[in-house]
Amino acid sequence: MQLEIDVMLDYQFPEAADVLLQIEVAQMTDQRLIGDKLTVSSPEKLRPVAGEEAIGQRTWAVGQGVFHATYSAIVAIERPLFAIDGLEAADPRDLPALVLPYMMPSRYVEADRFEAFVESRFGEPHGGAKINAMLEWISREMAYVPGSSNGDTSAMETFVQRQGVCRDYAHLMIALARAARIPARMVSAYAPDVTPQDFHAVVELWLEDGWHLVDPTGMAQPGEIARIATGRDATDIAFMTIFGSAVMMAQSVQVRRAG
Repeated sequence: MQLEIDVMLDYQFPEAADVLLQIEVAQMTDQRLIGDKLTVSSPEKLRPVAGEEAIGQRTWAVGQGVFHATYSAIVAIERPLFAIDGLEAADPRDLPALVLPYMMPSRYVEADRFEAFVESRFGEPHGGAKINAMLEWISREMAYVPGSSNGDTSAMETFVQRQGVCRDYAHLMIALARAARIPARMVSAYAPDVTPQDFHAVVELWLEDGWHLVDPTGMAQPGEIARIATGRDATDIAFMTIFGSAVMMAQSVQVRRAG
C-alpha cells in the first residue's frame, strides 16, 4: 500500500538557533520512498546527517525569525507481517551488537524498576506471547489523554498515572519488554489512523532474528506504518530539537492512504 504524507511546521525564533529536524521518511527494505521533498526557510544551507543505526536522516538547519518547514512524501509499504505470538525470544547472548543497547534502561525508560512487576504479572508466557499479554494489559489499564503528560514524563510515571499519549504508551511498552529481557526500541512514524493526526510513536521488538512493529495505542497497524527514525527512547527520535528557544505558531501532519 501507499501513504501520502504532508507536514508543515511554523515557528518563531527570537534569536538565531541551530535546529535538528527528523521528519523525513526512512528509506528501508520494507518501506520504499517513491518521492519526497523537504523545504526549510533556513538562512544557511541544510546539512543532512545519518540517523541512529543509519536509519533515516536528521537535517541541520538554522532558525532565525520566522521558521517555516514543509515536508511531503509518497511511500510504498511493502512489509511482511507476522503473528508475533508465535515468535520466540532470542537468547541475549546471541544478540547482534547493535541490538544490545535496546535491552538496557535509558533516560525515559527505567526498565530495571519494572523487573519484579513483569515477573509477577507476565511470568508464564514467553517471547511474542508475553509481548501480546503486555499489549493487552496496556490496552486495559491505560487511558489515552492528550495533555496529561509532558516531555519529561518517564515510563515509571506513566505506569503510576495510567494515562498519556503515544510517547508514553511506547515508553511503557519498551520498559516492560526490556524488563523481560526482550530488546525494544522506540520508533517515530507516520500512520493514517492516528487521532489527532500528528507525529506518532510506536515500538519495535526483537524476536527470534528481527525487529517487529507494534503500536501500544492500537491506532496504527504494522502494515500501515512509515518509520521516520528509531532510538532508545524519545530523546533519539524527536522530530525537532532546538538548541535555543522558539515559539510554535502552527504545526500540522496529514497522512492519507493512496492505494
